[in-house]
Amino acid sequence: MGCAPSIHISDSRVVYHSGKESDDSNSPHQTNTVLSGQSNSVPGLFIKSSNTSTYKVRANSSKKDSRENSQSMEAEIPRSRSSVKAAVTEVQFGPMRLHQDQLQVLLVFAKEDSQSNGFCCACEKAGFKSNIAKTPESALESFLDKRHEIVIIDHRQSRCFDAEALCRSIRATKPSENSVIIAVVRKQSDRDETSIMPLISAGFTRRYVENPNVMACYNELIQLEYGEVRAQFKLRACNSLFTTLEKSQEAIEITNEDHKIQYVNPAFESMMGYQKDELYGKELIEVPINEKKSDFLDSINSCIKTGKEWEGVYYAKNKNGDNIQQNVKIIPVFGHRGKIRHYVSISRPCNDNNKVEKQCERVQAESQTDIQSCRHKDRRKGSLDVRSTTSRGSDGSSQRRHSSMARIHSMTIEAPITKVINIINAAQENSPMPVAEALDRVLEILRTTELYSPQLGTKDEDPHTSDLVGGLMTDGLRRLSGNEYILSAKQVHPSSGHLISSLSLTDIPPRIAQAMENEEDWEFDIFELEAATHKRPLVYLGLKLFARFGVCSFLNCSEVTLRSWLHVIESNYHAGNAYHNSTHSADVLHATAYFLCKERVKQSLDQIDEVAALIAATVHDVDHPGRTNSFLCNAGSELAILYNDTAVLESHHAALAFQLTTRDDKCNIFKNMERNEYRTLRQAIIDMVLATEMTKHFEHVNKFVNSINKPLAALEENGGNISDDESVKNILTSPENRILIKRMLIKCADISNPCRALEQCIEWAGRISEEYFAQTDEEKRQGLPVVMPVFDRNTCSIPKSQISFVDYFITDMFDAWDAFADLPNLMQHMDNNFKYWKSLDERQLKTLRPPPE
Repeated sequence: MGCAPSIHISDSRVVYHSGKESDDSNSPHQTNTVLSGQSNSVPGLFIKSSNTSTYKVRANSSKKDSRENSQSMEAEIPRSRSSVKAAVTEVQFGPMRLHQDQLQVLLVFAKEDSQSNGFCCACEKAGFKSNIAKTPESALESFLDKRHEIVIIDHRQSRCFDAEALCRSIRATKPSENSVIIAVVRKQSDRDETSIMPLISAGFTRRYVENPNVMACYNELIQLEYGEVRAQFKLRACNSLFTTLEKSQEAIEITNEDHKIQYVNPAFESMMGYQKDELYGKELIEVPINEKKSDFLDSINSCIKTGKEWEGVYYAKNKNGDNIQQNVKIIPVFGHRGKIRHYVSISRPCNDNNKVEKQCERVQAESQTDIQSCRHKDRRKGSLDVRSTTSRGSDGSSQRRHSSMARIHSMTIEAPITKVINIINAAQENSPMPVAEALDRVLEILRTTELYSPQLGTKDEDPHTSDLVGGLMTDGLRRLSGNEYILSAKQVHPSSGHLISSLSLTDIPPRIAQAMENEEDWEFDIFELEAATHKRPLVYLGLKLFARFGVCSFLNCSEVTLRSWLHVIESNYHAGNAYHNSTHSADVLHATAYFLCKERVKQSLDQIDEVAALIAATVHDVDHPGRTNSFLCNAGSELAILYNDTAVLESHHAALAFQLTTRDDKCNIFKNMERNEYRTLRQAIIDMVLATEMTKHFEHVNKFVNSINKPLAALEENGGNISDDESVKNILTSPENRILIKRMLIKCADISNPCRALEQCIEWAGRISEEYFAQTDEEKRQGLPVVMPVFDRNTCSIPKSQISFVDYFITDMFDAWDAFADLPNLMQHMDNNFKYWKSLDERQLKTLRPPPE
């Protein structure tokens, strides 16, 4: 690896500087002119006009005209705007997002024929800019001016010019490093087939056997764009990374998997006294690095070969034989086939005076890296090459869960306590056994106490995200006025006469039974059941799901009692709410049942946990007023006063559920339970309902990842069998972790709308938006602080609000839950839905759907 060339990074792409260039050639708004504004046009060059999208050519010129224009010709090919691609294409390259300008193609044909015309039309169809040169001189001059990504040279006309010599001339220039050069060759019979090596030696990338068909030419260009051109574009962007390495003040060394040095930066040369050429290709052991290297290097290698980072103080000898004390971090880099392909060593010298300072800087740098990794605007993230959390499932499933687990290692929810745990984990690796065991006990304490609240801030200062965080994760702004908000909805008592007296699974109406036929599938349509039941889906779905899980048998209650209980609970949901009604409860109940059937969840939970989860899902939003906690606190509502502005609604839902259940034996599903078992069940239900409060969203997800996902991943990375290892069972079934799993399960079920099929996702988005609009209207009427200003029905962009919600709350949580429970269909729906909202936002639409054509 040599030093990186000097580069200039524009808004649109990375552009090389290798000599003087015209202003046009570097401008991201470059016109279609070749040598625009110059009176001496390049001989033999087809010139595009500067302000149009056409080539100027006289297609039916006479031979005399052709001779007159043999040195300079113009082509005119009209373009329809619809056929031209966007001028700038985004390319994801690891964590980098690159912008690629419209591709430019240089066609070098001595004579105009069907093949050159085929490529001209194909360029137009693909939306590429193209120039045609007739002579080697004009081709070279045009290439140096425009720096085309693709050069196509006619190799059939050897009498007109030497195609291989022209290719060598182009390859001799600096800009050609990232260009793809194609040779157009004649068709040959199988008997006359010749070697391609002379073309490769001349500098051609590949050959194209003549075929003037426009679609054949177009297919060739598209394959080039997504193959060699895209690869070259990424390599070109690498120069910016190497420039960063070259300018870094930290000494950086890169070796291959065999520990042979492949790159060192100037800071490393300066610190160690070696030149690059003295180090490249040598193994680390050939360089006098460490006095006590035998045991010390073995210790380091045993760590990094397992894929873990090593960090510590390292004593090295420079070229003059002087000892240099360094703070060193060695990072293994995974590559092809999931194997470690490189090691990156980052070091900085330290001494007695600044040793502590350097350690602080190192920890701060780690924190900054953690924070940087969490900033993203798009749902899709880059993944690291780590092993998945399970060996179960097909290869496709393993690869997908591999990707999900990779994101777990760079979660966007880094809290201070998580950083502490990471530091302790790193310290354990090089500590004596007694210290390591003591640190294990410290970690156990940290993982079972309330220390996981993250440091929250707005993400990219997006107002939609800010309002969602403010509205869902705070208790609102306190007002000192006398405004009060009192729940006007009337609670329905079991004996109030609203119960339907006779209903069981055996006499459900056919339409309703048909609507519930596929209730075991994730694609189940809750809105079809809502219509069939006249907005009372909870009773019917509850009866069927509770029967499937044997709830009545576990509770020792009759189906009549269960039926009465479901009616009471559903009657206390507000049918007038756009979102928080019994249909939402039924939807969450369905998602909960679906998650309970996943293999990993079944391995973790007992029947009492399953029953608690189903009941918690049923009651989790009972008597919801259609307003947020922040609204109730700002309005000084009776509930906010009762619950001290803390988890107001969630506390109310849990308390009211037990009040409604226990006040009448006719619907008391707990009346026959043994006391201790009832207390255990009650505590589990309350804990799950309270877990749906969004102020502790990141705390719950963080605990789940650190206490369950990461330990499972570590076990497999260390070679354990994830399916039957006893330590895996201990992780899954410990009392503390079962609580975390149940919390995560109901949280994911509660806000799973973005993971539903697109039509359901759109319907839920419309309903929650309408409920927020109504809250904003009421806040304005009552003179209360507007908690979520972006949810103004006159100005709100629903696609933007959905994008922000998925980015901030959904992505990381479902990545973690998917890594645990294996949910490929949900993740695919989430991707599809996110792309749908993105497409609407990119068209600057604010509605749920695009306007009809």
